Amino acid sequence: MHLALYRKFRPKIFDEVIGQDHIVRALKNQVITGQVGHAYLFTGTRGTGKTTCAKIFAKAINCLSPVDGSPCLKCESCKALDELNSVDILEIDAASNNGVDEIRALREKVKYPPINGKYKVFIIDEVHMLTDSAFNALLKTLEEPPKHAVFILATTEAYKLPATILSRCMRFDFRLVSKELLKEHIKNVFNAIGVKYDEKSIDAIASSGEGSVRDTLSVADSVVAFCSNLVTYDKVVDILGSNDIDSVLDLTDKIIDKDIGGVLTTIDNLCKIGKNLIALGKELSVHFKDLLVIKNCDNAKDILGFSKETFNRYFNQAQKTSGEQLLSFMEKFCGIESELKYALSPRTLIELTCLECASYDTLKKN
Repeated sequence: MHLALYRKFRPKIFDEVIGQDHIVRALKNQVITGQVGHAYLFTGTRGTGKTTCAKIFAKAINCLSPVDGSPCLKCESCKALDELNSVDILEIDAASNNGVDEIRALREKVKYPPINGKYKVFIIDEVHMLTDSAFNALLKTLEEPPKHAVFILATTEAYKLPATILSRCMRFDFRLVSKELLKEHIKNVFNAIGVKYDEKSIDAIASSGEGSVRDTLSVADSVVAFCSNLVTYDKVVDILGSNDIDSVLDLTDKIIDKDIGGVLTTIDNLCKIGKNLIALGKELSVHFKDLLVIKNCDNAKDILGFSKETFNRYFNQAQKTSGEQLLSFMEKFCGIESELKYALSPRTLIELTCLECASYDTLKKN
């Protein structure tokens, strides 16, 4: 059976976690000093390492011979905790177990000491999904936990948690992973599985992940299945259903130059080759944002992570527009993102929005 890349390359020690150095350092220090808290809150966007770090931390605090704050993966405790039916690390999905009865059952399990290690760790994923009564039941346990119990609450929506729960947890905010780190990670994965690639294809895959390691590896998995052992940019664009940089630059050139006929012709060509117009709307919004970054930030190249050639093309286009114009374009394309999903004719909506942008000065006067 094929093992998904995000599972195959899931970090097993803290040094393998990417883009979360501030959290890794703090957790490793707690393991090294032995100052382990009783409740932690891991929050952040999906696919940034919350559950992964929770599992590594659970092993590390139980490891008999931790290495620089990470589990050794060799001792009896580490091997025992690797078992799927381990009773010392309990992972609960609050999305499907969100009632008070499930939390009461958890409270009963908390009473029993660990079998293989020093701590019994309870990882509650999507904890914001718990009901009010379930939160109240959990609060009682967090207020008076036994010494052997450690709770790790993971969520993408920390603002939904009651203040009484938040105040009893040590909070760690997971960040979106930079495009450069994602590109490096994909290269390492492809090198490990013997897949050849070009730089442009890596850039496209990393961009599609939008800061999520898991999403990026899921895209990489689909690309490898489609391309086999040779990943090319054109094939990545095909599998993503997205629009390549040249197409987006060509269309935005026509918009900025107020070339109405060129706008309609370019969109027609994109439709004929089956390009995803919903993806196009989002990409145009991001494109105008990138131009705004170039116009206003001295370190724009570092922020955007473009190659020298791509950055120069964006830079030249940015010089032909004003900041006010770009803000207006961004607003229009952001405004139609949700509409595109349900529009009877996404093409008409895209054409209308592009033509409105191409008529910017006329609309402004009116």
